[in-house]
Amino acid sequence: MQHNNQGAEGTSESFRIRGSIPDIPRETRWDRLWRPFWAIPAVSVGAALVSGFLLPTLEQGLSDAALGFVFEGGPDAAREVLGIIAASTISVTGLIFSITLVVLQLVSSQFSPRMLNGFLRNRIVQATLAMFLGTFVFSLTVIRYVWSEDEDITGFVPRASVSVAFLLVLGCLGFFLAFIRFITSSMRVANAISEIGEETMNLAERLYPVQGSDAGPVQGPGWSPRPGDTREEVRADCHGSLVWIDYRKLVAWSTEHEAVITFDRPVGDFLVDGQPLLRVWWDGELSDRDRRVLRSAIEVRTERELHQDVAFGFRQLVDIADRALSPGINDPATAAQCVQEIHRIFRYLVTVIEPSPYIADDQGRVRVVHQPQRIADMLHEVIGEIHLYGSQSAMIPRLLRTMVDDLMTAATDHCLPAVERARRILDDDAHV
Repeated sequence: MQHNNQGAEGTSESFRIRGSIPDIPRETRWDRLWRPFWAIPAVSVGAALVSGFLLPTLEQGLSDAALGFVFEGGPDAAREVLGIIAASTISVTGLIFSITLVVLQLVSSQFSPRMLNGFLRNRIVQATLAMFLGTFVFSLTVIRYVWSEDEDITGFVPRASVSVAFLLVLGCLGFFLAFIRFITSSMRVANAISEIGEETMNLAERLYPVQGSDAGPVQGPGWSPRPGDTREEVRADCHGSLVWIDYRKLVAWSTEHEAVITFDRPVGDFLVDGQPLLRVWWDGELSDRDRRVLRSAIEVRTERELHQDVAFGFRQLVDIADRALSPGINDPATAAQCVQEIHRIFRYLVTVIEPSPYIADDQGRVRVVHQPQRIADMLHEVIGEIHLYGSQSAMIPRLLRTMVDDLMTAATDHCLPAVERARRILDDDAHV
C-alpha cells in the first residue's frame, strides 16, 4: 500500500525533534499493580501475616543464649505488650482513616475534586496505613505463640518476635509524623498549587521540546491518506477519559505490519462505548488479536490523569481559581496564585516547538498520526475561563494582562498568534 509521505528528507536533528516518539515513560504492569490505594497496605498485611507465623517458628530452634539481647519478659509480659501494640495500632489506624476522609472532603470542596486521585496515590498516605495495619496483624499473629508454664510444660516466649513488634511500633511513630506533616502541607493551598504547577511543568518539558537553532526549517516527515486507501476502525470498548497512549507499542505494531495508525481523539477526551478511537490504514484485515494489542496500548479511565495530559494540569489550576473566585468563597488571593503558576508554565510553552502529529519509525516513515494538545487552545481556554469568573475582581484582570504582555515578549513567531488571540479576550471585555 502506497502512502503519501512528505518531508521525509531532512537533518537528523529535525527528525529527532519533529518525528520522534514522545518522551513519556511507559506505564508497565508493575506500575499498574501498585496504582490502587489498597495495594501497598494489602502487601504489608500479607507480609506481616507470613512473618508472624515464620519468625516464632524459627525462634523455637534457637537457644536462650542466642536471644539474650532481645525481650526478656515472661509470657504474661509478652501478652500484655503485644496486646497493647495491637490495640493502639488499630486505634490509630482508625484515626488515620478519619483524618484522610476529612482532608479529602476539604480538598474536594475548597480546591478541586480532580485533586483527590493524586492525594490517594501519595506513597506517604499508603505507607502509613500499611505500617499500622502490618504491625497490628503481626502482633495478633505472634501472640498465638506465647505459652505459659501451665499451658505447656516447657513454655515459650517468642522474644525476638516481641522485639520486632516493638521496632514496628517505632516505625509507626515515624510514619505517623510523616503523615501529619504531609497532611498539614496538603491543606495549605499554596503548596497544593505549587505541586500541581511543578508536575505540569515537568510534563510540559518532556512533551514539548525546546526550540533549537540546529533543527532548521525542516518540519519532519508528514503523511496523508489517498482517496481509496483501505482502513479499518477500532472502536472504544468502554467509556471514560483517554489518559495514556503507548506510542512505542503502536509504532512497533504498525512497523511490523506496514501500516499507519491515525487517532481520532486527543489525550484527555472523553470516550463512550462504541465511539471510533483510531483507524488502521493498511491492506490487511485486523484479527481479534490485533484489536486486543491495539486496545492494550490505550488506557481509558474514569478520571483524567497528568501522565500525558498537560491540559489536565491547567484544568486543576483553573478549577482552584474558579472556586476561589466564586461568591461563596471569595478568595482572590488564591486565584492570583493560580494565575502566577499558569504564567510560569506558559512562559515556557510559548518558547517551544509544538509536537508534530506525525510519529515516524527509525527509517523516517510515518507510522502513527495523533492529535497533540495545542498550546493555543490551552491558552485560550485558560484565559477565557479565569477572565469570565474574575472580570469583576480588582486583581485578576490586571494579573491576566500582565501575564499576556509578558508572554508577548517571550513568545516565538509561531506562538505569537495564540498570545494575540488571548490578548483580544481581555481587550474585548475592556471595551464593553
